[in-house]
This record gives sequence, C-alpha cells and structure tokens, in this order.
Amino acid sequence: MDSIIELRHLKTLLALEETGSVSLAAKRVFLTQSALSHQIRALETYYDAPLFERKSSPLRFTPAGTRLLQLAHDLLPQVATAERDLAQILEGEAGELRLAVECHTCFDWLMPAMGEFRPLWPQVELDIVSGFHVDPVGLLLQHRADVAIVSEAEPQPGITYFPLFSYEMVGICAQDHPLAAKSVWAAEDFTDETLITYPVPDDMLDLLKKVLLPRGINPPRRHSELTIAIIQLVASRRGIAALPYWTVMPYLEKGYVISRPITSEGLRSKLYAAVRSEDAGKTYIDNFCQIVRDRSFADLQGLSVLEMKS
Repeated sequence: MDSIIELRHLKTLLALEETGSVSLAAKRVFLTQSALSHQIRALETYYDAPLFERKSSPLRFTPAGTRLLQLAHDLLPQVATAERDLAQILEGEAGELRLAVECHTCFDWLMPAMGEFRPLWPQVELDIVSGFHVDPVGLLLQHRADVAIVSEAEPQPGITYFPLFSYEMVGICAQDHPLAAKSVWAAEDFTDETLITYPVPDDMLDLLKKVLLPRGINPPRRHSELTIAIIQLVASRRGIAALPYWTVMPYLEKGYVISRPITSEGLRSKLYAAVRSEDAGKTYIDNFCQIVRDRSFADLQGLSVLEMKS
C-alpha cells in the first residue's frame, strides 16, 4: 500500500516533540510556520484524525500522533545509520578531525557531542587543539586544525561555515547586589561596575562589542580563565559578568548568583563551525556538526536555530 508518510514528516514530528511548539519546531526544521502546519494538516486529512491537541502547552500528541512519533523514533536513526554506512563505504572510514575553539564555555556541549561521535566514526582521529585561540580560522588555513568553533562567520577565501546555534547571554550578580533589584540590565548599569570576563580581546566579547562600547561604556575589568572562578568572584561581589544562560543555570538553581536579561531585546550570541572549503563535503564533518546541533538543543537551555545569511 502506498503511504503518504515521508521522512520530512517524521522529522517534523520529532521537532514538535522536542520543542513543544509549532513555531519553534518550524524554526528547528527550517520551515515557515505555515509550511509546517500544512505538513501536519496533510497527514491529519489523510488519516482523518488530529495528531496533537492544538490548545495544549506544551502540545500533547493524540494516540494517532503518538504512533507516528514512535515510527519517527524507530526509523530516522536507521536512516541516519544507513547513510553513515554508505558514506564510509564510498568515502572511506578514516580521517582526521582536530577541533580548535575560541569559546571558553564550548566544552559544556562539545564533550558530549564528541562522546557521541567517536563510536559512530571509530576510524576518524578526533582531538582538540590545546588551548583557546584568538584566530582559530588561521589554524584551519595552516592545516593545524580541521574544524574551528567561532562566533562570527566572516567571509574568507577557502573557508566554509556551518551554523550551529544562537544562545542567550545573561548578566549575573550576587544575590545582594544592587543590580539584583532590576528586572533588565541596560548598558548604563555596567558603567560603575567591575566586569569579570575571560582574558580575551574586546572584539570577542559580545557584551562589549554589541552593547557597551557602542554606547561609550568601558568598565574596569577583572579576568579569569575558568567559568567557576568567574561565578565565585561574582557571588562574592567582586564584580558582575555576562555568560551564556546554559553555563550559569546550575549556579542559579543553587542560589549562588542571580541572572538578568541584558537590554530589553536581550543579548544573543552565535556559534558556527568553520572548515576548509575543500573539506566541507566530507560526511564525517557534516555528521559531527549535526551531532553538535542535536545534542546542544537536547541538553542546553536558551538556544535558537541559527541560519546562514545569504
């Protein structure tokens, strides 16, 4: 019997389950909300049954939707495995994937992704280029690294970028700090505060680059290499900081510090995977980037889909 079900339908159902929202699911699978709704309506019309309850938040699947969701969980991993096996047959199993990062908090999501990647590509030599790098793309061009995790996709000959995700940056301070009384921090709130940051150039810090320096605000600094040290300094009122929400969430739950949005629009940062253009077609590199995206959206809070600008 012919079936209306396509892989794209199953991917949509998984996105609905993971996000709990039609609008967020549409972004996850790179569709407009209207196009995603059209997919769902086509399935519901074919089976003459709703797939989820429209007014629930997060949405709840009906028995019909749950059965199709089970199919998605069963079938999509098999398709991914088959495609990976074919790539290993056609392209070879061996390779090298050396990672360079410019982000001090990348390891929160990078290590789980590497752990998932290794058993899938056992013949690919996976390693991290030691240390944090101001110019990781330069390491690609020098063939000292194969993938660079960067915050900007600056056009450069011989370099191709894969979007990973966008994430929320929040301001943090001690529980008894005066700024704890404010629901949102404006650029001016940083004027007389000591800003605790990683020891990197200003143009690598989105708070300074996007919010403070354009307003002529350049607060005194204190530096630390370690995230936990920044948290401790903030908790003891040695200064304030801006960190990814996923990084500070465990410390918020324990009451060590409090977080606030930065500006009424919020401050969002981006992450891309940069590779040499000659390597952009290698399946294991594409698979690594996909694993990073999937694991990050599953494990981290405050992420949103990042698309490349044409």
